[in-house]
Amino acid sequence: MSAAHPVTHHDIAMFLREKIRSGALQPGDAIPSEATLCAQFGSARGTVRQAVATLRAEGVISSGQGRRSRVVQRIASQSFDDVVSFSQWCRSNGIEPGQRTQSVTRGFAGAQLAEDFHIGQDDPVVSVHRLRLMDGAPAMVERLNYPLHVGKHVLSFDPDTGSIYEQLIANGVDIDHALRVIDAIEAPEEDATLLGVTPGTPLLRVRRKAFTASGSPIESSDDRYLFTKASFAVTSSRSNPQNVSMVSTPR
Repeated sequence: MSAAHPVTHHDIAMFLREKIRSGALQPGDAIPSEATLCAQFGSARGTVRQAVATLRAEGVISSGQGRRSRVVQRIASQSFDDVVSFSQWCRSNGIEPGQRTQSVTRGFAGAQLAEDFHIGQDDPVVSVHRLRLMDGAPAMVERLNYPLHVGKHVLSFDPDTGSIYEQLIANGVDIDHALRVIDAIEAPEEDATLLGVTPGTPLLRVRRKAFTASGSPIESSDDRYLFTKASFAVTSSRSNPQNVSMVSTPR
């Protein structure tokens, strides 16, 4: 890096992530020392410490507790885009995403969505029902709901052409954080028909609520995956927060 472009803690954290991702640093390996990283990047010790703290917060490395931190696993965390966007999650796993839109509607919120969005039951919402594909094969039934001020960007978009999440971001929608609740259900007849399975087949259900930076709810979704297509991985350690990420099931 030149003086005009000084090394930041993001640069150092990215370097270490790539070492872990590529296998140059294996689970259990100690990361380079602060002195080594300072010399390599010509950076201050505080910058290196901030980079290491970032990876600890992500659950990628353990707390050193007086010793050098060690790799916990290859990659323990998942980007926010992968959490919210099915398309981006697929691409990050080397899978081609696809979709077959069943419906896009503007209607009234009703009791449940009014509660989810803190609006009136007669207020307008936009709802999307899609079958999602992984490498051309049925994988998940998706039901998305938005208050109208967000959903208007969906009404002007052909959801068969790609990612609704990317469309919302491109239109300046503030999607800051999300909550996911994961459980298992038996496939109802409608979902089973779309997915090509027998009614009652176990499905992995992921219900998500997304919020703006100020905490306003702007999405309520219900995604139902074939259990052969996705699972969840959790890494825990004594020193780091628990991180959860969805991982593709080997085909």
